[in-house]
Amino acid sequence: MEQLFSLGLIGLGVMGSNLALNLEEHGCDVTVYNKESDWTERFMKENGEGKHFKAVYSLPELTEALPRPRKIILMITAGKPVDQVIDSILPHLDPGDMIFDCGNSFFQDTARRAEKLSENGIEFMGIGVSGGAEGARRGPSIMPGGSFAAYQAIEPVLKAISARTGDHQPCCAYMGSGGAGHFVKMVHNGIEYTDMQLISEGYHLMRDLLSLSDDAAADVFERYNSGRLSSYLYEITYKILRFRDTDGTNLIEKILDMAGAKGTGCWTAQTALEEGVCLPVITNSVYTRNLSMNQAQRRRASEIFPHSPVHMPVSENFLDNLENALYAAKLIAYAQGFSLMKQADAHYNWHLDFSSVASVWRSGCIIRSVFLDDISAAYQKNPDLPDLLFDPYFAKALADCEKSLREICMTGIQTAIPLPCLSAALSYFDLLRTERMATNLISAQRDFFGAHTYYKQGEALPVHTQWEAK
Repeated sequence: MEQLFSLGLIGLGVMGSNLALNLEEHGCDVTVYNKESDWTERFMKENGEGKHFKAVYSLPELTEALPRPRKIILMITAGKPVDQVIDSILPHLDPGDMIFDCGNSFFQDTARRAEKLSENGIEFMGIGVSGGAEGARRGPSIMPGGSFAAYQAIEPVLKAISARTGDHQPCCAYMGSGGAGHFVKMVHNGIEYTDMQLISEGYHLMRDLLSLSDDAAADVFERYNSGRLSSYLYEITYKILRFRDTDGTNLIEKILDMAGAKGTGCWTAQTALEEGVCLPVITNSVYTRNLSMNQAQRRRASEIFPHSPVHMPVSENFLDNLENALYAAKLIAYAQGFSLMKQADAHYNWHLDFSSVASVWRSGCIIRSVFLDDISAAYQKNPDLPDLLFDPYFAKALADCEKSLREICMTGIQTAIPLPCLSAALSYFDLLRTERMATNLISAQRDFFGAHTYYKQGEALPVHTQWEAK
């Protein structure tokens, strides 16, 4: 940008501080504010000298310091804190001012806030930002949604600070009105949960079935990362497995098997239920994290139902089969995520560009991978693709990997090694391609006990049967 772009930023946690540095580095004059003034003082002490930062210590001071129309970024905890800040700053804003919520807000909250602020003449955007602290600092994937006028006003800034793909395209694109940006980020995070769970299931098999050392497992994941599974998450996996603690042992062995979460995966699963979309792979990744946090219950269950994983000989190509199975399950999980976006897009009339969504995820975000190039190409070729699995390239890839996925899942069952997401992917695939499911019996049961009716072959209208004589 040729001249300084003035904006305010509220929230100087790790993400907010790094985003502020990124903005300033790309030509922005940033006025910073944090509720805890000592955070603001520390930020200025560490970063203020010689930079285009200005510190303020109240919201009225922030709005007074900014040129009109004001542009204010929120980088604060999702939920009530966002509403509280908006309510506090609103009396100090003028029509035409703009607020950009770059936190992990729930998309329906974003839509509600956009409607409320629009009534006051304030432009509002919910902007999904992915990439963690390093992404915020060096270039995240950015998913803006909400007021298009506000997007046009800040577009040069967002594209300047975003990550770049291999062909130097910015990982930033307007998603749609209302909560579209935060919705796409939510689905990204749901897919992220699944990517991580699938990798951990592969690690579980390597550790408990193959008895591979952490370093040997790291070598396998590094090999996987050199092929079609190449991604940021596979890259950090082999680095984690090789990392040594201060005593020289592998740190991974000392980390408790309790995986926390911040709620976006749960939102994805809940939204899928509300939209009537089948999302078992992503949902199982959420369930697994939930159960991992309940160590006491798992410990008690292991005492009541003691077992040790059953060791069995595996084929020489087991690791190749595992790679294929992980790819197949990854493909199915992403197809489910895009199906959810497709359904919500029809519901909320956002006009999502799915090729653009995949392209924005190609760099900067946590799920960035070479895999997304193929997804972007599939939707570029056919924007109306009803299901990602129906794309000829992916259909062939899944058919080629089906046997491997089935064999790996059977191995998990036979050896008592839980594979919740791999097995959910296989079950979904089998359900999806079942032309005649057994759910006709469920329809009959519902009509029997509740007169809910059912559809009968050759008849257009629903039918009710008197199953028992009165």
